Amino acid sequence: MGTLPRNRTESQQYNEDKLGFGDIFTDHMLVIEYSDMDGDWKNPQIIKTENLSLHPAAMILHYGQQVFEGLKAFAGPKDTDILLFRPDMNIARFNRSCVRMCIPTLDPRIFMDQMSELVRTDRDWIPRSPGTSMYIRPTVIATDPHLGVRPSKKYLFFIILSPVGAYYPEGFEPVRIMVTDKYVRAAMGGVGEAKTAANYAASLFAAEEAHSEGFTQVLWLNATDKSSIEEVGTMNIFFRIDDEIITPKLGGTILPGVTRDSVLQLCRAKGMKVSERVISIHELVSAAKSGKLQEVFGSGTAAVVSPVSHFRYMGHDYMVADGKTGQVARDLFDEITDIQLAKKPDPYGWVVNVG
Repeated sequence: MGTLPRNRTESQQYNEDKLGFGDIFTDHMLVIEYSDMDGDWKNPQIIKTENLSLHPAAMILHYGQQVFEGLKAFAGPKDTDILLFRPDMNIARFNRSCVRMCIPTLDPRIFMDQMSELVRTDRDWIPRSPGTSMYIRPTVIATDPHLGVRPSKKYLFFIILSPVGAYYPEGFEPVRIMVTDKYVRAAMGGVGEAKTAANYAASLFAAEEAHSEGFTQVLWLNATDKSSIEEVGTMNIFFRIDDEIITPKLGGTILPGVTRDSVLQLCRAKGMKVSERVISIHELVSAAKSGKLQEVFGSGTAAVVSPVSHFRYMGHDYMVADGKTGQVARDLFDEITDIQLAKKPDPYGWVVNVG
């Protein structure tokens, strides 16, 4: 399968030290098509990355029937290593999202095999500088040309690859978040726990308002009570209060994050008190005022672990501890990234080498 060469071709040149997130794409993509006439996904192909050709009545454009995922490939200690972090969880979540969006699921073995082959095909693009990786974006869209509201009869599954650096411009430096009780991202019975474009489209307006006031992201509250904390726009959220690690419990409106699950396992393995429960914004504010709030941090594939220095609620700003990165967030970031890069033992079997 070859090695990761030190000299890239002209098309693969980019500055690893100045990588942003999601603006550079590799030479190849994977495509698989589905038609209800066949009743199955057919003819996987790795092709040159190219624009998609869609009929203007393609149902994705009108009714938003779509699902996507995000995971990363890492260059390991050996030149032949290509390391994926918990891809089985991403594939399983992708299929759960498909079920919710009335999209045919993919055989997990085909998904994994074809994704791995694509990553191997463009292995020369995998960056090696600290904090970099190859972001993998599997997506499925409804392609049936039809102007009536029903599930599509045709779909296109594709995967594209992008060498990336840190998701936030701040890198691992603490970010500021704004709590909104004005807008709603998801509600019980909706599609909040599915990784579908609609959830992210619903978050954009509030996120832009937050950005205009100097905040990195929005912290969403439950649509019913406008009090219970749910998640940040691109991350699950964790709080350390009186040495207890607290994260909102899953219940249909929160994305079940792969990194979230990893953080919970690592914290429990360290003997920390861990709770998945309802936590209100009022409890958080009270903890901040009393000095009991020790840390706030987010978790997600893109950022891994992102510490939070401040949050704003109802026009009031609250500093988290001293506004610096907390020790638990630092330890978790280091441990997860070390496991991802095979710099330390992986007792959980999370890393899969597809090189």
